[in-house]
Order: sequence, then C-alpha cells, then structure tokens
Amino acid sequence: MPKVRFTSALKRFFPTLTDTVVEAQNIQGVILSLDQKYPGISDYLVDDSGQLRIHVNVFVKDELIQDREHLSDVVQEQDEILIFQALSGG
Repeated sequence: MPKVRFTSALKRFFPTLTDTVVEAQNIQGVILSLDQKYPGISDYLVDDSGQLRIHVNVFVKDELIQDREHLSDVVQEQDEILIFQALSGG
C-alpha cells in the first residue's frame, strides 16, 4: 500500500498525524482515505470543488502530481507520497 508522509505544517492542526499507509489507486482516493483516518483533513487539502488547494502540493515518488483538478494521478503499491502544505502570509 502507498505510504503517505506529511510536512509539519499539517501536524499543527492534526497533532496525531503520522506517516501512514492507505489503500488507494489515485490521489483522490488517498485524500479520501486520509479523511477517514483524520476527519477534516481533506478540508485543508482540497477546496469545495474538490481541487487541490493552491498552497498544497502533492508529490508521488518525488514528482509533483499533474492533475490538481481531478486528482487522478495513479499511485502504486510501493509509492511514497508527500503532502506538502506551504505556509503563506506575512
């Protein structure tokens, strides 16, 4: 199963957040699985239309995903996924 890692920015809102494995075939499935384990995390990752939020980046095998709109990028059993929430503001 794909392993998901997180940067520390999300851990501020979800203190129990740890690297985890999920059952999913694409990024949309990854986010749905994460939301079951960490209720509300999808609100930080995707907007109301289901698109990846502007300050969130997702990497699969060190490659930035291509489909930020439908989250259809495929994930494989041995993939490592990094969810990176950039900080903004002044």
